[in-house]
Amino acid sequence: MTTPRTHLPRLALAAAALLAAGSALAQAQAPAQAQAPAQGAAPVLSSPLPPGAAGVPSGSGPGYHSPQSPIAPLPQRGDVVPWSVLADLGKKTTKDGILPVFNARQQEMDKTVQRIQGFMVPLDAKATQTHFLLTSVPLTCAFCIPGGPESMVEVKAKTPVRYSLEPVVVEGRFTVLRNDPYGLYYRVVEAVPVK
Repeated sequence: MTTPRTHLPRLALAAAALLAAGSALAQAQAPAQAQAPAQGAAPVLSSPLPPGAAGVPSGSGPGYHSPQSPIAPLPQRGDVVPWSVLADLGKKTTKDGILPVFNARQQEMDKTVQRIQGFMVPLDAKATQTHFLLTSVPLTCAFCIPGGPESMVEVKAKTPVRYSLEPVVVEGRFTVLRNDPYGLYYRVVEAVPVK
């Protein structure tokens, strides 16, 4: 099976993101690996899909935070756009792919300043990032996409943001992407980190 040419840029972005995330995740978890389970102990694996979701394609939907994840879910904050708002959209299939169909609330946010909270997926193997993804749930492994495009926001920061396994909040100009070549649905530009 060959990959259609229109999907190559999005596959390249995904591959770069996953490789960088794996490198950054490994660096961040290095001290924790010193306290590995005793020899012979069974490793605890987390599943990116909820129980009973066999057959649900990985990398689709709003994302699932495994209760077995060592990383806590996003804390509730009233000053950020909830992921439930971003995930509540329609999709239409065309001959070139799947396109988002944004609802009225999402369209109202287009080209306005918004705050987004999420888990950082770096696009470069550096301690600080100016171009990265925020996701609604943490990565479960360096090669697993945590959800579909409705669970990710591309961020282009004004100043570098330090990579962290903890949730990150950024504020910037929010844009809905109607036909992004990488298959993304949302972007925040001129972003700055917020405490």
